[in-house]
Amino acid sequence: MFSIRCNRWTVAATVALAATLAPISVLAQTPDHPNANDSASQFPTKNDLKSLTQSGSYLAARHAGVERDAASAAAFYRSALRSDPKNNELLDRAFISSVADGDIDEAVKLGERILTIDKSNRVARLVVGVQDLKLKKYPAAQLNINQSIRGPITDLVATLLSAWASYGAGDTKTAVANIDKLTGPEWYPIFKDLHAGMIFELSNREKDAGVRFERAYKLDDSMLRVNEAYARWLSRNKGEAQATAIYEAFDKKLARHPLVVEGLRETKAGKKLPPLVDSAQAGAAEALYGIGATLIRRGGEDLALVYLQLALYLHPTHPMALLSLADLYESVKKPQMAIKIYERVPASSPLKRNAQIQLATDLDSVDRGDEAIKILKSVIADDPKDLEAIMALGNIERGRKKFADCAETYSKGIDVLPQGNDKNNSVYYYYRGICEERSKQWPKAEADMRKALELQPDQPHVLNYLGYSWIDQGINLDEGMKMIKRAVEQRPDDGYIVDSLGWAYYRIGNYDEAVKNLERAIDLKPEDPTINDHLGDAYWRVGRTLEAKFQWSHARDLKPEPEDLPKIEAKIENGLPEDPASAAAAAADKKKEDTKDEGNKGG
Repeated sequence: MFSIRCNRWTVAATVALAATLAPISVLAQTPDHPNANDSASQFPTKNDLKSLTQSGSYLAARHAGVERDAASAAAFYRSALRSDPKNNELLDRAFISSVADGDIDEAVKLGERILTIDKSNRVARLVVGVQDLKLKKYPAAQLNINQSIRGPITDLVATLLSAWASYGAGDTKTAVANIDKLTGPEWYPIFKDLHAGMIFELSNREKDAGVRFERAYKLDDSMLRVNEAYARWLSRNKGEAQATAIYEAFDKKLARHPLVVEGLRETKAGKKLPPLVDSAQAGAAEALYGIGATLIRRGGEDLALVYLQLALYLHPTHPMALLSLADLYESVKKPQMAIKIYERVPASSPLKRNAQIQLATDLDSVDRGDEAIKILKSVIADDPKDLEAIMALGNIERGRKKFADCAETYSKGIDVLPQGNDKNNSVYYYYRGICEERSKQWPKAEADMRKALELQPDQPHVLNYLGYSWIDQGINLDEGMKMIKRAVEQRPDDGYIVDSLGWAYYRIGNYDEAVKNLERAIDLKPEDPTINDHLGDAYWRVGRTLEAKFQWSHARDLKPEPEDLPKIEAKIENGLPEDPASAAAAAADKKKEDTKDEGNKGG
């Protein structure tokens, strides 16, 4: 929806704000504060702050910023600012860090101090104006918000927020007129019509609202909030059939979105759905959320963070804003902060189930796997056919090497798969096959791998896994080798698949080719213990014994599987036993020589 011009502006805005927008993060972990998962050990504590000098606080704040830890950065900057209250740089950084952390009340206090020094500070104007809007101080809100304008995105945000302030003050005419006066990029009109429609709707001008919603829908019928707003209006003004048609059309573009499923259920039950927003504050939050969520998709995380935190300040339980903010934290690899946001999604929201699934994934990523599994089992108990939850649970169990459990979980998914030969179903059989193979159920695993290939014949990972398993067992060597070569053709830069090819050559006694491919696999995945172990074996067989022991030592240090460690240590100590194939060949050669010698003696 955004144009190239908008993308370029977003990049420019991000660069311009980089000096002041403190990055986001979870709580810092330090040697003295190792457990950031525990809210009681939040860093920094009051004692931490008291013990630091001004320069110490500043350096700690800068470090927290580098670590994308807005909470700690804000606390440290405020601590430094108390020691040097006239330092404008500290004031500005403390303000922006507070906004990034979502502490808007504290940010407003700092923003007001900034505005006594620099009346043109646009971010401070915006934040103070949003608080005015929340407190229903509509004239003050308009004054501050209108002074935050500069650039395509900020112009649009300010115009929409100012319009909602006008509506809150009882002036619908001015609100819509100001929206309509705004000119700019080609992506403006959909936001303009959507928000004008919502303002008309709350002003009981249903006909005018319908015109705007229809226009927005025609501009982009793939935008979720436009579909929701229009369908809700139709349910009250045109009837169930037309509202249902909007939802069903969207469902074909993005199947089973929870809000659409809920809307369909209610419209088919004959309900007249309420407007998407119910107040000026909710409308302003919707504007901030809509543009913030779009910025995330376009790489403007810093500015998106400001808008989403302000949206949640106005509407703390806005489920879409919460999910977008959590998604932002995930995109910058801060699952701890995402966890806190997912936990805020209201239990009554149709999106709670989505939040729970993603919450579980993030919990697992920070080694809270038992909590993750408990949450997913609860979700599945509520809906035993929830394939997404089943897949998430199976993946976590597989990652935690609960192989018998994950085989059972994937079986539940397979039991409820739609009938037919959908290639997307292949992954369930593949993953179950892995769990069965690892839990010593090879016949079942082999059958599932074959089924996965039946559904998706050239899937490289399945080809690799089945081919590798055969060759490692010394069976179906020709077919296994062909499978692995097909996998390598498709994924020539996948270290694990190249390792399989090297190990296949090793298993059939072609050690030169084994070394060649295993060395390439090491280049691709240098820190994998299994590949290092394999290369050590291959080096030993070609007589490169010192290099073999080096690779085995490296494999040992890379934390291999517990069952593999004793085998690796034994090889470091004693090397490999003589290759049976080589021994047999040497014996045959010796026999030939002995026979030849006997013949010569007889002659």
